[in-house]
Amino acid sequence: MADKGEGVYIPHDHIRENSHVSSIEQYQKMYKESVENPEAFWGKIAQDFYWKSQCSGKFWEYNYDVRQGEIFIKWMAGATTNVCYNCLDHNIEKGLGDSVAFYWEGNYPGDASQITYSELLKEVCKCANVLINKGVKKGDRVAIYMPMIVELVVAMLACARIGAVHSIVFGGFSADSLAGRILDSKSSVLITADGVYRGEKLLNLKDISDTAIQECLDAGFTVNSCIVVRHLGEKREPGAGGDMEHHPPKRPCIKLQTNWHNDRDCWWHDLMADASDQFEPVWLDAEDPLFMLYTSGSTGKPKGVLHTQAGYMLYAATTTKYVFDYKPGEIYWCTADIGWITGHSYITYGPMLNGATSVIFEGMPLWPDAGRMWEIVDKYKVSKFYTAPTAIRTLMKFGEDYVKKHSRKSLKVLGTVGEPINPEAWLWYYNVIGDKRCSIVDTYWQTETGGHVLTPLPGATPAKPGSATLPFFGQVPAVVNENGEELDGPCEGYLVLKQPWPGQMRTVYGDHQRFERTYFQKFPGYYCTGDGCTRDKDGYYWITGRTDDMMNVSGHLLSTAEVESALIEHSAVAEAAVVSYPHSIKGECVYCFVTLKEGKLFNDALVGELKGKVRQKIGPIAVPEYIQNAPGLPKTRSGKIMRRVLRKIARNQKDLGDVSTMADSSVVEVLFQNRPKNVQGWVE
Repeated sequence: MADKGEGVYIPHDHIRENSHVSSIEQYQKMYKESVENPEAFWGKIAQDFYWKSQCSGKFWEYNYDVRQGEIFIKWMAGATTNVCYNCLDHNIEKGLGDSVAFYWEGNYPGDASQITYSELLKEVCKCANVLINKGVKKGDRVAIYMPMIVELVVAMLACARIGAVHSIVFGGFSADSLAGRILDSKSSVLITADGVYRGEKLLNLKDISDTAIQECLDAGFTVNSCIVVRHLGEKREPGAGGDMEHHPPKRPCIKLQTNWHNDRDCWWHDLMADASDQFEPVWLDAEDPLFMLYTSGSTGKPKGVLHTQAGYMLYAATTTKYVFDYKPGEIYWCTADIGWITGHSYITYGPMLNGATSVIFEGMPLWPDAGRMWEIVDKYKVSKFYTAPTAIRTLMKFGEDYVKKHSRKSLKVLGTVGEPINPEAWLWYYNVIGDKRCSIVDTYWQTETGGHVLTPLPGATPAKPGSATLPFFGQVPAVVNENGEELDGPCEGYLVLKQPWPGQMRTVYGDHQRFERTYFQKFPGYYCTGDGCTRDKDGYYWITGRTDDMMNVSGHLLSTAEVESALIEHSAVAEAAVVSYPHSIKGECVYCFVTLKEGKLFNDALVGELKGKVRQKIGPIAVPEYIQNAPGLPKTRSGKIMRRVLRKIARNQKDLGDVSTMADSSVVEVLFQNRPKNVQGWVE
């Protein structure tokens, strides 16, 4: 991308010449077909995959209007397939058996392995036989609580091969969180590992699993089998690590002290050693469940987002191909954890459905130093790189030296995911990481959408730093007001989607009424994303944050993300988070938490400069009432800022509710102590 002025960056010629979509005109033509004739558009894409039987009914049908009856979304009625078969067997049939499916990079530098598509298929078939022998059958739920190791991919693909529904729980969640998800999904089999290092911190996953299983038992539900991968044990067994047995691991090898229940617990390697490496896939209906993944709910109870076979497969594959402009032979790396939807769609399913070679990274971006990610990029010659804005902003604090001591010459496309990226971070990503020669794809989507909703395409779309840009194929976004009325031209309001796409969730597991209430009741006839946005004169969409992260100051709707972006532009600020605070005259006012870069001082002069920056960028109405020094911010283990907790801190409310997903709870007391002395009271 090259700067053409006015903050617009156009694709470089060297990217455009070889891309799948090489002009905005080509994008517009393909987009038009995708929304006006979905059967033709997605039908052509479906020809790239294997179907045991073809679609024999309506290609797609749906109801988005709760006033017209039950909400439903269906794609490719009558078709049968198997997603695992398309990820593995189908690629091997195309000659990719000896191609590397995954390079695994451990937490400790030098601890690495690789596995080919053929090797992976054998391990998946073994695991499928193990699950069948444990009594798992089509439709059963299997809970997976594992670190970022290849066995995690093996387990999820084995579930897909036999028609079981995998429910992956992020390996950093607490025992309570794990137990709650097992109970809700009624998973009688749990697959975990003995432990994992994150940086220098040891997590005993087996102990956490034992506690969760006991909590389930106390609640009246029994987990019949707990399969444990020996990841840190004294002897690393051969198997799902490819050539690991020939290359002793560099990680500390310890024997964790864990309880063992002989009637329930079993070692992964013992079961795999006796299992056959042949397993014929179970052929599944297009709308049979593929997986469920829990995401936060406004009520506090996580909801099990359910995705199905054919539609999710088509959408994950297609978004991977076009958004990352992926081509055979390239090395792709998404830094997310498979415990989140990004890891499902853009580490496992999307890349594998394209026959890609990917990197799986067990470690942390700042360990052993802030150059770790670029060291890995150079090691594997990564060309397509996908990470979170939080990671980018964190790395910015350490300056350019850690970046520039590594080549990064292989990089072509740089993606962001998880939250809106502020323009300063976008430009640092483009100028420093990408050396002004890579395309930036800032992707907007959700667990519920299964894949990208708004995004640039590398060879086609002029980009604006901070904008989610334009809709992906099949997406029909609109902006509505409080009354559900569509707004035309440049506007601000609620982002909704007007018609379904193949990768959309089908229901909340076990609670279809909650599905309808959460996503379709507020604005009948639309899927409600729960996000606010603005649309500019060029039709570009800018995500302003969750609608519950909007502030109404003196009758003006302000976005927390907009104020945060202004604060971060100050040279002393590394990160900022904004919440609303009650005000006797304005109704609400702006309360800011700012994390400073190393060596910067928080004082009255800086507070004045920050208020001036917001006044300059947005206007007097947005000037913060309070700015608080925040050496650290409360975040989930995936890096998302917990604004619900910040609102409590601003109001001096010590009852924070459920904080089991918080990565570092020690920051909370510091933030309470740092509340500005001039805060006028608090909310009871």
